[in-house]
Amino acid sequence: MSKVLIPKERGAGETRVAATPETVAKLIALGFEVEVERGAGKTASFLDEAYTEAGATIVDGGENSWRGADLLLKVGPLDGDEATWLAEGSLLIGLLAPFDNRDAVRRLAAAGVTSLPMELLPRTTLAQSMDVLSSQANIAGYRAAVMAALELDRYFPLLMTAAGTIRPAKVVIIGAGVAGLQAVATARRLGAVVEVSDIRPEVQEQVESLGGHFIPLPETEEDGSGGGGYAKEMTADFLRRQREILKEHLAVANVVITTAAVPGKPAPKLVGADMVAAMQPGTVIIDLAAERGGNCELTRVDEEVDSDGVRILGPSNLAAGMAHDASMLYARNLLALVQHVTGEDGIAIDAEDEIVGGMLLTHGGEIRHPGFTEEDSP
Repeated sequence: MSKVLIPKERGAGETRVAATPETVAKLIALGFEVEVERGAGKTASFLDEAYTEAGATIVDGGENSWRGADLLLKVGPLDGDEATWLAEGSLLIGLLAPFDNRDAVRRLAAAGVTSLPMELLPRTTLAQSMDVLSSQANIAGYRAAVMAALELDRYFPLLMTAAGTIRPAKVVIIGAGVAGLQAVATARRLGAVVEVSDIRPEVQEQVESLGGHFIPLPETEEDGSGGGGYAKEMTADFLRRQREILKEHLAVANVVITTAAVPGKPAPKLVGADMVAAMQPGTVIIDLAAERGGNCELTRVDEEVDSDGVRILGPSNLAAGMAHDASMLYARNLLALVQHVTGEDGIAIDAEDEIVGGMLLTHGGEIRHPGFTEEDSP
């Protein structure tokens, strides 16, 4: 019987867990023996007793537990020497941030560990139930809108009172992906007037269906749509003209939420210092691209920057602020992938499989993903 280990996350600020009592029971039904590190789910409100009732064994964790696992499910990247704790032939699944942790990738390959980073999952219909980036971005978009409402020194909705009328807040959202659209929906439910900028014209209908207003794009023959529903990197001239249009809208905004990202690239700088200088004092910017360098030129990851009364916040892990629900969704995504790679004889890694082949990072002592070069080999 193959053994699955759910470790306690040790990354700074990481409160999520890679399996819940619900998914543990389903892993056991698949034929796995499941071990959960003591206290692994506590910060997500899942107690050890609930895991025990689901059929898991509570263990102390550490290198010995990792060494005995055939499958290890994680949330965040490997920490310190953890890449050397896994046994040859074992399988690692999680948000491993491979391009930011190349040394850990080399160690995994050298140790003969198979790894499937969830951020490399192909964006296909077949893989929708496994899409952790979407499930966690959905939470981040919601949290960003709520955070902005709490940080702003005025109401979001229109209020008519005996003391007079309060005009609704104006919110500009940059990027209409999963996070951006959820931010639109949440800000609209809170009563704000919402405008959205995106380089993909086809998202206009989605924005308007949620009650937002789509900011017109610069006239161009360029197509901003990338593969898998992502935006692609645009030319410098297009971005310059988009910034000019944005500047006018940002100058009268009360809240700006930025979510624009290009896979495998630094976040595009869409809000320059000059644009921030033109904003009203009291404006709040929530930059969800902070971890990739930020969409705002002044963003500092996990810090608050005050620029002449405009406050720029760069949270890096908003999903962890809703650890219970974020963990539930994340764990279900991982379970769907485990079910996909599990057959009658246990786990089977098929590099020709559309999903597995697209996200296979290390396998058989080699780095297999095309995003890495020979220089990255162990």
